[in-house]
Amino acid sequence: MKVHFVIHESFEATGAYEAWARDRGLEIGHSRLHDHEPLPRTIDGIDLLVVMGGPQSPSTTREECPHFDAAAECALIAQCAGAGKAVVGVCLGAQLLGEAMGARHGHSPEKEIGKFPITLTAAGRANGKFAHFGDTLEVGHWHGDMPGLTGDAQIIAASEGCPRQIIEYGELVYGFQCHMEFTPEVVERLIAASGQELESLAAHRFVQRPDVLRAHAWDDMNRKLYGFLDRLMEAYAGRRRCLDGERPENGPEDAARGKSIH
Repeated sequence: MKVHFVIHESFEATGAYEAWARDRGLEIGHSRLHDHEPLPRTIDGIDLLVVMGGPQSPSTTREECPHFDAAAECALIAQCAGAGKAVVGVCLGAQLLGEAMGARHGHSPEKEIGKFPITLTAAGRANGKFAHFGDTLEVGHWHGDMPGLTGDAQIIAASEGCPRQIIEYGELVYGFQCHMEFTPEVVERLIAASGQELESLAAHRFVQRPDVLRAHAWDDMNRKLYGFLDRLMEAYAGRRRCLDGERPENGPEDAARGKSIH
């Protein structure tokens, strides 16, 4: 199986997502947009698309950020989702995912930077991919916006500062406003890139100081992310086997093409 990462900035690192892929021996591809690497020209061969975060928003223009093309990313996301690929959006990636599904992003009620608990909703507790999360889980945050909701989207988890932390847009399509990929190295990159931002936001109740951010342990959260990704790819493999059974005369790509997850 192949995982393809869309990366907007060097300091918005793939962290535990890529560590999971390497640990599972998966093939890995990258579109490092900040280094002017292109988006994939074809989705053939991609099994899981992971779109990472960034300081941009889905409304950021090419004039404002020449290496960021929201429309092109949304088209890629929609193509992957429509072809039955697994798709995960993280922070900005989650907002782009919502846009690709037809839902406008918005501002979160609170800025969140640090480690704070999320609480699973009834839909989240009923979803087997999150059974190992428990009712609440401490996770990483670094955002001021949040993804939009389609008519059939399910909110899996929320926090006190943001009502849309994890969203299911389809059986294989999930948006994570929270950052379960954080590791000490990823957090250090974000702190270095934040400049005076953390100091200017010090009065916000869900913004933690750099020394507090550096003191957090992220291992348990990373293990929970691994568990989710394992279950997601099990569901993807099951869907592919089902499609192969339905269309035995065609190859797996032909069977997946034209099948919507919605």
